[in-house]
Amino acid sequence: MTEPDVNPKAYPLADATLTKTILDLVQQASNYKQLRKGANEATKTLNRGIAEFIVMAADAEPLEIILHLPLLCEDKNVPYVFVRSKQALGRACGVSRPVIATSVTIKEGSQLKPQIQSVQMAIERLLHEVGRLLRYKDLVPRLEEALGKFSRRDSAEVLQPVRTAVPLQKHHGFMGLMPTYMENDGVLSTKFVCFYKRDEGSALPAVQATVVLLDPEYGNVKAVMDGEVITAMRTAAVSAISAKLLMPFGAEVLAILGTGKQAISHYNVFTEMFSFKEVRVWGRTKQGVERFLHSVGGAARGCGSAEEAVRGADVVITVTGSTQPVLCGRWVKAGAHMAAVGACRPDWRELDDALMREAVVYTDSREGARTESGDVLLSGAEVFAELGDVINGTKAAHRDKTTVFKSLGMGVEDAVSAKLVFDQWKAQARKP
Repeated sequence: MTEPDVNPKAYPLADATLTKTILDLVQQASNYKQLRKGANEATKTLNRGIAEFIVMAADAEPLEIILHLPLLCEDKNVPYVFVRSKQALGRACGVSRPVIATSVTIKEGSQLKPQIQSVQMAIERLLHEVGRLLRYKDLVPRLEEALGKFSRRDSAEVLQPVRTAVPLQKHHGFMGLMPTYMENDGVLSTKFVCFYKRDEGSALPAVQATVVLLDPEYGNVKAVMDGEVITAMRTAAVSAISAKLLMPFGAEVLAILGTGKQAISHYNVFTEMFSFKEVRVWGRTKQGVERFLHSVGGAARGCGSAEEAVRGADVVITVTGSTQPVLCGRWVKAGAHMAAVGACRPDWRELDDALMREAVVYTDSREGARTESGDVLLSGAEVFAELGDVINGTKAAHRDKTTVFKSLGMGVEDAVSAKLVFDQWKAQARKP
């Protein structure tokens, strides 16, 4: 199979060097009785918690018969990778037939442990290449500049329509299209993002995204990037910019409502940029809170209710999948700052009417807020300013008042982030 023939859903795909390392280890694992062959057996090892990592064949036909495995791996926090050939994977497994999936399993005291850990690290680097290239210290100033450019409404700076949303009624979701053209910077991109209202406890992802970077002169695709990390990091970075501009001086207590990937990314950037004495977190389930605390190394306090988390907090972040308000104005400390990230549909809410009407409301895009934000539309709240207006000095930052930043997310944020990733990748590729 040549590279152009590889199904793009077979991600991440090992290169030739990593493939050889993986197949050699699979062969050794077979000899040491640490191998399970086939998609069904791999699934069983994941459900039993005995999988070290999962290897799949990119030429499985149809590929969809094994695409449940990456989702399950994400849920179980197990590394996974694709290799090009099911025939080669079969040979490594010690059989003459093709094998489309296999699991290297845990064994106490295994002599293969060093090799397994090395391969796991290599797979993790492959999975998180975008995250490796994207750093908040580089991203935040570029996003500040982009927000200012957007708010000047100069079409040569930023040309960006409001996100188009296509309903996926059968699956209780939407597909959003977010194109952006930055003429002066030579950046053309679009993001495809699917977001869903999942049932509690669902193993399926709530958000999946892909960012495409194009050459604006020729129209060809320059890069296709996993948009999950870009979405998580740029969203969190813009929330942090809102806090930098609007939160009270001397803020000590941060509260996060939500425990998913956006909660983690917000925790990461807020604790990197600011010095809070206490971080509190609340989620719909005790398991979600425990998972969050484990992910951040226990450097936060889990709360039994949203009210407990919010009372007395100087900064409150809402990153939930809720369609009804989870944050009530009567809990909020006067002068606190809220970054409201969830509820990106006109009939979804995170904040109640009292909070929205009493606070000074900022957003990333007025047009986006008037079209997509249930918190703004259903409360009847007025948007005072965009963040870009504050950055440009045309609107005031009311640190002395209770403030809400309603985040919708914009294509220009994805465009700037994708260009940064691409530029970093090119710079590293040039190194000998």
